[in-house]
Amino acid sequence: MKKMLALAALIAPVPALAQGMVTSADPRATEAGREILRAGGSASDAALAMMLALTVVEPQSSGIGGGGFLLHQSAKGQLETIDGREKAPMAATPDRFLGPDGKPIPFVQAFPGGKSVGVPGNIRLAALASKKWGKLPWKALFAPAIRLAENGYTVTRPMAAASTNLTPMWSGGSTAVAGPEGGTSTGVADSTGRFPQIAAMYSRNGKPLAEGETIKNPTLAKLLRKIAAEGPDAFYTGENAKALLTAVTTSKVAPGDMTAADLTAYEAKERAPVCGTYRSYKVCGMGPPSSGATTVLQILGMLERFDLAKLGKDSPESWHLIAEAMQLAYADREKYLGDADFVDVPVAGLIDKGYIAQRSGLISPARALGRYEPGTPPGAQSRTPGSQPNEHGTTHFIAVDGKGDVATMTSTIEMPFGSQLMANGFVLNNELTDFSLAPEKDGAPVANRVEPGKRPLSSMSPTIVYDQSGAPVFTVGAAGGKTIIMQVAKAIIAHFDWKLPARDALGLGLVFFNNDGIVLEQGTILAPMKPALEAKGHKVSVARLGLKANAAERTASGWVGAADPRGVGNALSE
Repeated sequence: MKKMLALAALIAPVPALAQGMVTSADPRATEAGREILRAGGSASDAALAMMLALTVVEPQSSGIGGGGFLLHQSAKGQLETIDGREKAPMAATPDRFLGPDGKPIPFVQAFPGGKSVGVPGNIRLAALASKKWGKLPWKALFAPAIRLAENGYTVTRPMAAASTNLTPMWSGGSTAVAGPEGGTSTGVADSTGRFPQIAAMYSRNGKPLAEGETIKNPTLAKLLRKIAAEGPDAFYTGENAKALLTAVTTSKVAPGDMTAADLTAYEAKERAPVCGTYRSYKVCGMGPPSSGATTVLQILGMLERFDLAKLGKDSPESWHLIAEAMQLAYADREKYLGDADFVDVPVAGLIDKGYIAQRSGLISPARALGRYEPGTPPGAQSRTPGSQPNEHGTTHFIAVDGKGDVATMTSTIEMPFGSQLMANGFVLNNELTDFSLAPEKDGAPVANRVEPGKRPLSSMSPTIVYDQSGAPVFTVGAAGGKTIIMQVAKAIIAHFDWKLPARDALGLGLVFFNNDGIVLEQGTILAPMKPALEAKGHKVSVARLGLKANAAERTASGWVGAADPRGVGNALSE
């Protein structure tokens, strides 16, 4: 397996480009990336500047209080990845989210407060990436974010919507939040629970933010200046560490047990990329604790024997086949994926062509399988399937510089506004609820159970696709919890099989699934396919899916970025 993964990183040199490109889910962050490129920064520099800017302008989705995964493709041909996923405190135990009855507490009770906060990884990730690939001084990357925090920025539609959904919880009332299966559940914060810092920043006298309002965050600006001047240790030690730990351990809701030692011990990790093929293309992504690359490659691999190009995007049969491959791949994901530092993940077996062909053989063009059980990939140990709640506070951004380097990163704080806790002006993640809340099933431990120092399983799927010569030609990533994997797979199918430009590939409707069957995205070309898919034996519902993705494609004239038309993001050339 190690040999296979090492070979996967050897990609052909990239021809030089005339100009760079950036894209993100917020125009202010995209502009920050372009500013860095124009100042002579690398793709990595621009991506990190966007991550920092998003901390300010998209606090409901990501930031320095969370973690992420970064893929970096150099113009010289080397693909490398950095894992900045959050970690559980050393005091965490498998029963962390169990109630007095020994059963998992409801997700709406698990995510708010200090107990759900993992040790943030984005600043350590940024420091490692800056050291490896940066051209500008560390301090320069912070300038756009500091300016936004000090001078102020306007509230976007997505940010206002997140504030509307969660303001009742901040004041101690009930609120409807997205549940593990993508629906909504009504939860009540602890009757004495308040989230005063986040309420003060992101609501107005108990009322939600309105689109177009202006927000300033001088506290965050001060912290960013300190980290810019003193380096990453200014985040993980000293005054900021004290503020972070105070927020977590003295939370009025579910106080946590993170320590100073947890913060100082955190390290971002370089990991081998996971690569496979789809038709004539090479597809590469993150390995565990991401479930992205293995699951995307399984979906694509199971579909390879079908002529999706001939069937087309308007054919219910295409979406039937995609739905079947999706559910089989996700079944394997639930059983085998977790932090590879703690559990044996059969990565090579999951993407083995023979195994994928065997799984594909279960798919009939005529009829839904109906029951989607995990398989037994080569090298797999006996394992009990678990279940993982959904993450919704996530974002993706991409930078390509004039030399041809590509940096593509997904960053998250898990739920909108994470744990609902803040420290020094930034939002703290609730990433520990990405672990399986139930540590055992049928008396056996699940791969993604809580353990001390472990990183929770993630759906984040930053991905790069290469042509027959080994040159990168497409990169994509998304937000939206478990739908991330399907958004990425769908975008690849739409771009390479159905020849859609990147933006159209992102905007194309999505099929997903829940406990009852498949879900077609409301308001898209898929919704009218409900009767045809039901005729194939599927149980079908139509719903909004809350999607958000960014991509970039290589054209004859250079890289062209794309942002999901569902959102407010954009793409800019240098």
